[in-house]
Amino acid sequence: MVEFKESRMTLRAILGAALTIGVSGLVVATLSYFGPPPAQAASGIPRSDRPADAYVYFISPADGETVSSPVTVRFGLGAMGVAPAGTQKAGTGHHHLIVDADLPPIDLPVPKSENYRHFGAGQTEVSLDLAPGEHTLQLLLADHIHMPHDPPVASKRITIRVKAKE
Repeated sequence: MVEFKESRMTLRAILGAALTIGVSGLVVATLSYFGPPPAQAASGIPRSDRPADAYVYFISPADGETVSSPVTVRFGLGAMGVAPAGTQKAGTGHHHLIVDADLPPIDLPVPKSENYRHFGAGQTEVSLDLAPGEHTLQLLLADHIHMPHDPPVASKRITIRVKAKE
């Protein structure tokens, strides 16, 4: 097998290796040098790995709780760290709060709307004005480009009831 000692492979080194060991050998040499490529979504956008034991959860409110608006929602995260959007660091991500909607497609960046709220500055809580009635909340962690991790780090979906103002 050909070993590449430099920190970057040049086009000349790649072509030379292809001629020496063949294309299939080049793939093996490249993978052994650089490691496996990152997981990719069906969209072709790379997805970040996550620790197997990573989890995200609601500190508050609790599932089934009746609350007043504005509602303070606190996010919890285990076995990973919080980093602002744009910060590419293994084992980190930032929160997205899904309000009254399903999880978005995992092979695309998380959309941004009233139903998909981004916390790209690394925030771990928010005060929400919600109309009286029943609402669902779910957390989804995403990487530096708002892509869900592989596999996704999502909380259990909870339901809260917002009481009418008196």
